Amino acid sequence: MKVLRHKIELLTGLLLQEMTMAGLHELRFTEEKPLLRGQDAELENSDVFLSTVDTDWKEHDIETPYGLLHVVIRGSPKGNRPAILTYHDVGLNRPPPPGHGVSDPRLPLTDKLCFNTFFNYEDMQEITKHFVVCHVDAPGQQAGASQFPQGYQYPSMDQLAAMLPSVVQHFGFKYVIGIGVGAGAYVLAKFALIFPDLVEGLVLMNIDPNGKGWIDWAASKLSGLTSTLPDTVLSHLFSQEELVNNTELVQSYRQQISSVVNQFNLQLFLNMYNSRRDLDINRPGTVPNAKTLRCPVMLVVGDNAPAEEGVVECNSKLDPTNTTFLKMADSGGLPQVTQPGKLTEAFKYFLQGMGYIAHLKDRRLSGGTVPSASMTRLARSRTASLTSASSVEGARPRACTHSESTEAMGQINHTMEVSC
Repeated sequence: MKVLRHKIELLTGLLLQEMTMAGLHELRFTEEKPLLRGQDAELENSDVFLSTVDTDWKEHDIETPYGLLHVVIRGSPKGNRPAILTYHDVGLNRPPPPGHGVSDPRLPLTDKLCFNTFFNYEDMQEITKHFVVCHVDAPGQQAGASQFPQGYQYPSMDQLAAMLPSVVQHFGFKYVIGIGVGAGAYVLAKFALIFPDLVEGLVLMNIDPNGKGWIDWAASKLSGLTSTLPDTVLSHLFSQEELVNNTELVQSYRQQISSVVNQFNLQLFLNMYNSRRDLDINRPGTVPNAKTLRCPVMLVVGDNAPAEEGVVECNSKLDPTNTTFLKMADSGGLPQVTQPGKLTEAFKYFLQGMGYIAHLKDRRLSGGTVPSASMTRLARSRTASLTSASSVEGARPRACTHSESTEAMGQINHTMEVSC
């Protein structure tokens, strides 16, 4: 009997050890408060780090009502946490490094020139490792894409937005936090207007809510006759000062735009963006039955950027109670490239405003590296707020105040200066 009891104890110990080691493959932090949805409280593990297998980027071609859509994704959906979905501007892709195939799983395949610097920024990585990240390529814009045939009708901006629910359904996302630049920001805004229940929040950089008038249309046609396609795209991306100085950054983008994206496909995308219609949005209370974005929005633009006037006007048409306007000094036309640190800080506050609290240690105070972030979803009712002032002009610097959860962070108020 003693021998049998010893064997049972030994087997039990080995089994417990295997279960313990298996549990260490993925770290889990329980949520401090339940996720509230109406009258129901739904518990979920809020902080699950991406496991080792989830750190690889994977390519997918997804069928949509308007053709195939190429996307790359890292991670898999976790409970009710939204995915971060990005959409690039005209011409902003880059190929994998020389010597690597496009299917190499070790490479971040969507490390585009549009988002590379921003998403590779150390503090940003501390945030994004808690979310699924999905980069969407506009049709035919990914590196190595086949050229569309002559006479191909490129999807309209409305149709590009209508392709995104197929991505959400394919991966099983419940909703997304969108990050878009230029043309991509316009597409994501359209997506949020058509499918508001699928969008948790939006970060819109360099968005222009207006369609081109006849004068602008004629000017763009004339520019197309007298300028090369890369130069036309560069004038859309960069400030006049940056173009005149012909900085190293501008030269790099000129080379990438000329060699990476299929020029015929790029021209189709640019033409469709230039023929866009006005976004059908108005600030609540200004017109009867005003339609606007219902989710929290952070508008971002660099000083003297080509899109500055458009972003200011977009700000005047959004609900001031859930809109933040961030105008960044010394950032030119691509703030996500030239000021990734400031943008990351603003994005962290934006997430806090939606109820995701980032317990991030400031490297400037600690002098060390940033420890792992703990992104905790507090409540769908958004216990924290991040709102802009209600100035219609949007021309003066504004401060955004957010109140962090007293349970998670203590009774501490912070103010973020949005004109930075």
